[in-house]
Amino acid sequence: MKKYNIGVDLGGTKILCALIEEKTQKILFEVKKKTKKEKGNKKIEAKLLEALDELFSKIDVKKTDIDSIGIAVAGQVDKKNGILVNACNLECSNLELKKTVEEKYNIETYLANDVEAATISELLYGAAKDYKDVLCVFIGTGIGSCIVINGQIYKGATQSAGEFGHIIIDSNGRSCACGAVGCLEAYASRSAIENRIKSSLKSGKKSVISDIADTNNISTKHIKQSLDANDELTKRCVDEAIEYLSNGLASVINFLNPELIVLGGGLIQGIDEIYSKIVKLSKMKALKLPSSKIEFKKAQFGDYSGVLGASLIKNFEKKCQ
Repeated sequence: MKKYNIGVDLGGTKILCALIEEKTQKILFEVKKKTKKEKGNKKIEAKLLEALDELFSKIDVKKTDIDSIGIAVAGQVDKKNGILVNACNLECSNLELKKTVEEKYNIETYLANDVEAATISELLYGAAKDYKDVLCVFIGTGIGSCIVINGQIYKGATQSAGEFGHIIIDSNGRSCACGAVGCLEAYASRSAIENRIKSSLKSGKKSVISDIADTNNISTKHIKQSLDANDELTKRCVDEAIEYLSNGLASVINFLNPELIVLGGGLIQGIDEIYSKIVKLSKMKALKLPSSKIEFKKAQFGDYSGVLGASLIKNFEKKCQ
């Protein structure tokens, strides 16, 4: 019997590949590659195959013992045909990942949105285990989410439900990477905070972040260091993002009435202050009855939620049939 799966987390800044033991969900080997500079179909495809080649060179497991390869990708996917339809942060569209990977490695390959994959891991083994009605929201380069109703992932008519980051909050507002205007993601993601800080610095505002970071590449770590130093500019930009996020989450609490919201992603995992403020404000802004029931938890698997969930795509799909 086959005992292993490969999970791939393909995001806006990195590709993480891992060989995972099916029974224990233990990560046996992993490979990480940066994708910040690589954009577009050809470059992303090449980087993915490079990462998988390196993983296969490390492992001492026969390919015939690997049951599946699951790919979690930050974008809209056609799961049935294994196509990355659109990923604005990767500048990819209509990329046939399933076909490419299966032709090279001859292993069944499955595709899912990265937050859907992360939700699978949290639902089966992590923060959302034993919960039935859940919203998972991951806040990093962008904002992604996944809806769970009665223990099943709700996918919608086009298999693309859960685009919390693309709720329109200002039709005359900021441009979003998706091509629309006024999306929540353009106001409350880590990228949005970074862009607000950069814009303020260019206009002559002062911040300690100029001393600790290359201002063309501000990371969550730099934002945290600046907050720890009580930097007013960074605090103002972060508080603005928290305000928008809590507005959005309060609206979702009122609309969906979930029992649990799982928050993950680099911004949540990296800065405790942001998590605690979002929880407090979201509960305070939501209607009394749904807010009385709602619980919040951090994603249990952190940076590994996506790669673990990717390895579980095949088995989860079968379970839900």
